[in-house]
Amino acid sequence: QVQLVESGGGLVQPGGSLRLSCAASGSIFSINAMHWYRQAPGKQRDLVARIIGGSSAFVADSVKGRFTISRDSAKNTVYLQMNSLKPEDTAVYYCNADVRTMDRHLEVWGQGTLVTVSS
Repeated sequence: QVQLVESGGGLVQPGGSLRLSCAASGSIFSINAMHWYRQAPGKQRDLVARIIGGSSAFVADSVKGRFTISRDSAKNTVYLQMNSLKPEDTAVYYCNADVRTMDRHLEVWGQGTLVTVSS
């Protein structure tokens, strides 16, 4: 069994910063891509950023220049540094990972962490 646990969400004022973390645990052989998605109330879940290996492979235009994805492979942890936050960044942020165990390939989701940007 593999689990992803997010942390770091909360309430922040416009222009502020937060750093989200997502730690993978369990019977992990390797992790390929890791992703951050977000879902605002009443909207679909959208991809925010993707990292493959140690390199950022995608960042959505809506957050480019403000959000940075990074990864500590030794800790099976991915981060999302969010700067210059705007009210429209308010959403539940979900971590997602492509995980290989010894006998299968899994797509795993975290439980989500709420980010609220408001004055």
